[in-house]
Amino acid sequence: MERDCRHLESLLYRDIPITQALGLQVKSWEAHSLRLHAPLDANVNHAHTMFGGSLYCIAVLAGWGWLYLRLREAGLEEEGHIVIQEGQITYPLPVTTDAIALCDAPDERDWQRFETMFRRRGRGRLTLHSRILAANGEDGVRFTGQYVLHK
Repeated sequence: MERDCRHLESLLYRDIPITQALGLQVKSWEAHSLRLHAPLDANVNHAHTMFGGSLYCIAVLAGWGWLYLRLREAGLEEEGHIVIQEGQITYPLPVTTDAIALCDAPDERDWQRFETMFRRRGRGRLTLHSRILAANGEDGVRFTGQYVLHK
């Protein structure tokens, strides 16, 4: 699992350079759950909370990273390109500390449908949910994104 984290982090730094400016770190990949970290000081706004644009990027990247690692497990990471097609975000609480972003596995049927569509048609869509924790452990950010894998 540690090797998967390091691999994803170096891939993100190389292919999505904003991840370096965000200070993004891949903390864990266990049981199809991805955990990312980003420091407040690199993403702070005028109100001394996490900047909303940074939070959006981190939430999108949690889903992107989840999908990449899951595709890697399935032997499909080199078969196509992952893009975010659509995203919706809410900010119920301010994030006043370092960001901890979580993306958990979708329903297994949704994953199977996605994988089958990609293998048949060279294109698959998957909806993923990520969240970023506020200081009290509650959701400071909730994100739903539709990701597309295409050849």
